[in-house]
Amino acid sequence: MKRIMILGASAGQMPMIRKVKELGYELAVVDYNDRAVGIPYADKFYRASTIDAAAVVRAAKDYKPDGITTVQTDMPMRAVAEACRELHLPGISPQAAMNATDKEKMMEAFKRAGVSSPWFCAFAPEDTAASIVEKIPYPCVVKPADNSGSRGVSLAENGEDAPGAIAYARSHSRNGRIIVEEYMTGPEVSVEVMMLSGEAKVLAVTDKLTTGAPHFIEMGHSEQSRLGAEVTEKIKRLAEQAMLAVGAAEGPGHVEIIVTSKGPKVVELGARLGGDFITTDLVPLATGVDFVKAVIQAACGERPDVTPRFRRASAIRFIPAGEGIIRGIEGMDEALKIPGIVKAECLKTIGDRIPPLTSSLDRAGYVIAQADGPEQAVSLCDQAMKKIRFIVREEG
Repeated sequence: MKRIMILGASAGQMPMIRKVKELGYELAVVDYNDRAVGIPYADKFYRASTIDAAAVVRAAKDYKPDGITTVQTDMPMRAVAEACRELHLPGISPQAAMNATDKEKMMEAFKRAGVSSPWFCAFAPEDTAASIVEKIPYPCVVKPADNSGSRGVSLAENGEDAPGAIAYARSHSRNGRIIVEEYMTGPEVSVEVMMLSGEAKVLAVTDKLTTGAPHFIEMGHSEQSRLGAEVTEKIKRLAEQAMLAVGAAEGPGHVEIIVTSKGPKVVELGARLGGDFITTDLVPLATGVDFVKAVIQAACGERPDVTPRFRRASAIRFIPAGEGIIRGIEGMDEALKIPGIVKAECLKTIGDRIPPLTSSLDRAGYVIAQADGPEQAVSLCDQAMKKIRFIVREEG
């Protein structure tokens, strides 16, 4: 029987945890929270931080899994890579994991490889806001070098905005380093890809809906892209180039791209399955490919079959609740009655405080649809969202 170790046992890891048990594999999970929802599903639990590489290596040496992986989260990929190296298991190298989780190293790798990407400047903790303001062109995007999920990301339109954007980025940076990048405009997509022996198997190009400036929070996705065959082919080739540039020649990838007036440019990537239910739900609904299963198989040294079984469409829309305390939630059951709606769930509960919408963690719920075309899938999501109401009162 195969044995697999998953880093993380939170709700975000549950699709992979359930899939491991469905496959009949033995499972160990690593999580700092000994009350994480995935722990009861595991055959063995190790209490440790998923970003503590040394602790993860110790756990892996004790459990001796056939594969180690995670889903939706960036920083644990460093520990995954270290453990795979120590146990001689399939996976990306520690250097590739570093390139894929440190935006400064990522952008440098793109530049060396000639991958189309925005101009960027990196700044250390000792660089003062005043000195940075004088060096950078405007408008620009300011972000922490080592975070994800739109945390710490904002637009600085001019020198007056920049000090606040710099402070905001640093407040979300583990090491105090920040990146300032070209502000790109145009349609945004992500590419869901499986790298097999250095070749990209693209499962989907996903259209993205964001709040735009200043924080660029993702509020929806749909597959397959409506950008047309010519542009989509360019996007696919660019995604493969980006994955190879950071050294991720094996395993899953989630590559974010903006189609600018000068052509597609890579924003950033993750050498992992994408979050926001893209790879756990949208890809299977649009292609028939069980992407989570494929990643588990690859982690265990098998070559998965990621050939699309069919071509349909899927979409997700996230629900903002408004700022304040949630005192009621209505309409979820009504939303689920709409034909084509396959999921409608809350990400918050009654009594939760909803802050201003500044990162993906502040979204209150979501709906997912499957249809014959992406326009129809998005329309179904919009219909479902009209049924759902978060009753919020202001604090104080």
